[in-house]
Amino acid sequence: MMRYRALACDYDGTLAHDGVVSSATAAALDRFRASGRTLIMVTGRELPELKTVCPYLDRFEYIVAENGALLHCPNEERTRLLCEPASEELVRVLRAANMRPLSVGQAIIATVEPNEVVVIEEIKRLGLELQVIFNKGSVMVLPSGVNKATGLALVLGEMKLAPRDVVAVGDAENDHAFLEVCGVGVAVSNALPMLKERADLVTQRARGDGVSELIDRILTNDLADVTPRPRRPQPITARREPTRP
Repeated sequence: MMRYRALACDYDGTLAHDGVVSSATAAALDRFRASGRTLIMVTGRELPELKTVCPYLDRFEYIVAENGALLHCPNEERTRLLCEPASEELVRVLRAANMRPLSVGQAIIATVEPNEVVVIEEIKRLGLELQVIFNKGSVMVLPSGVNKATGLALVLGEMKLAPRDVVAVGDAENDHAFLEVCGVGVAVSNALPMLKERADLVTQRARGDGVSELIDRILTNDLADVTPRPRRPQPITARREPTRP
């Protein structure tokens, strides 16, 4: 009987190196699926951009995009926004300030450091209920309470999987939330030091090679040699569906 039935993977810096997933990593994903287990991608990327850089999306049962704000089912081409859409007022102000770069998804507003100084000032000035999340130099703005853990929780509910049945792997600040709620939280060797300190397991190899290493360990002994740290109850804010007119 499988101890861990699914693998939830971050994309950039975890599965991918400079936005590209290697053929060796793709082969490892195929081995994982062939064992009867399920793949879930959990990423801060916007979906249209992700589709242009990753030809392997059909390997994943679900994709949680925009850092927990968007749910996509590749095999059905079904997409659902899980929270309020991006603030038009904030986008307008940031564009008027000529902020560069500036990317706007269905819910996420993204830029880079040190633009967060202006972003936070404008959120306060406008009185918006938004949060700022960091990811290795990237700056993401989302509705309060939305993160990778909330998006993954919805997926697991639909799949009827308990978080303890899932292994999660990531590399950056925005990965803390979903690594903490899963049965085993794994950091690839190139991950930020704080994530590695809090992970149950750190791979010997980096990025996609580290994910391949993890997959082979799961297939070999279901991580029987890994003892997860005790989990504290994690408050997961209920998703807020977009307001209907």
